[in-house]
Amino acid sequence: MTASASALSQIVTFRLGDDLFAADIFSVERVLRYTPPTPVPNVPEWIEGVIDYQHRVVPVINLRKRFELPDAPTPADGRVLVLAVDGEWVAVTVDGVLDVSLLDPSRLAPPPALFRGLAAGYLRGVVRRGERLVVLLDVARLFSTDERIVLEQPADGLVRHG
Repeated sequence: MTASASALSQIVTFRLGDDLFAADIFSVERVLRYTPPTPVPNVPEWIEGVIDYQHRVVPVINLRKRFELPDAPTPADGRVLVLAVDGEWVAVTVDGVLDVSLLDPSRLAPPPALFRGLAAGYLRGVVRRGERLVVLLDVARLFSTDERIVLEQPADGLVRHG
């Protein structure tokens, strides 16, 4: 039995090191070439800084640090994904964007038991892509309410003084 076209969704697949992740296309506002963000003091280490996107100051999250992956320099094909999170924009750095593809929700498996705690909270599931597994993120749950407050503070401060 095949899924109807209306049941399929589109995902943007991206890379962090050797791992593949994806986000629903409706969560991805734009894909930009990586340029180093402007640093902001007194924020968690996983916040790289801020960028100016469409005349708005947008915080930039280093997903490697957020996911507690080994640190590595951003490659030449690195990208910044501007994500729509509860009506706000948040940018994340990734090592590269692979493509936009269709996702049949029936192929989405729940996250494995080894993903516990906070990590499990922002995973929608895992889907097989050939021989590889792609972790589908729940973008709206990537940041807790407290963390969103932290994200809003540097942007507000820069807007007032900029």
